[in-house]
Amino acid sequence: MSRWIGAVLLVLILAGCSTSRTFQPANPIAPELVSHQIWDRIVQAQVHDGQVDYPAIQAGGLLDGYLGELNRIDPTKLPTRRHELAFWINAYNAFAVKGILDHYSPMTLWGRYRYFIGRDYQVGGAIISLYDLERQVLIEQFHEPLMHFAIVCASASCPKLQPWAYQPDQLDRQLDRVARSFINDPTRNRFDRTQKVASLSMIFQWFEKDFADAAGSLLAYIARYVDDPELAKELAQPGYRIEYLDYDWNLNGISLKEEMTRASAP
Repeated sequence: MSRWIGAVLLVLILAGCSTSRTFQPANPIAPELVSHQIWDRIVQAQVHDGQVDYPAIQAGGLLDGYLGELNRIDPTKLPTRRHELAFWINAYNAFAVKGILDHYSPMTLWGRYRYFIGRDYQVGGAIISLYDLERQVLIEQFHEPLMHFAIVCASASCPKLQPWAYQPDQLDRQLDRVARSFINDPTRNRFDRTQKVASLSMIFQWFEKDFADAAGSLLAYIARYVDDPELAKELAQPGYRIEYLDYDWNLNGISLKEEMTRASAP
């Protein structure tokens, strides 16, 4: 039954996809003045070891201002590819948080459809969903597998949301850092060297082609970022069997309902 539902959703997804998007922001911000300072302030204050305080973000009132700035920017006018990639990663993460604040949730199958596809956001005068931002922009335009460790869809099994914004002049270092953090986290990936089994996050199954195209195979890509040099050598050679861990779609932090319950408690 779940496979049938998934097939129906796939048809709806493909039918709704459009790759043409024109950015015409009203009151545009000059490319050289684009800044992610507001987003940086938000996550510095309200993200702790990947746990997001959603009620505090809502109460802080800064997120809508940042989203308003995103709608004044034409990302195609940014000066370099690094500027564009940092822009889109920050935008994805900010939109993902906004979806939670607007009471969308990826915890159920229907919830994932609404959260990733049914909810539109505005960038530079154009509309875009999280699904299209990931597939049509980040994957199709940038071909950078490391971005999969940087974008965060508000779920426990996602990469951790970082307490800093992605910055063009620091992007290579930041992406390397989050890749190593995610791959070496035993709650997300485990390697049994005795049985030669790699138990991996579902992210590696969903986007296997991105990683394999970059390194020749999925495990060869992972080997680039594991901390243990002996394990890295083993993964780069044939012999490991891959299995995938269940994905935890529970919220990656404090929910609005939790805060309301706590506030109303005697």
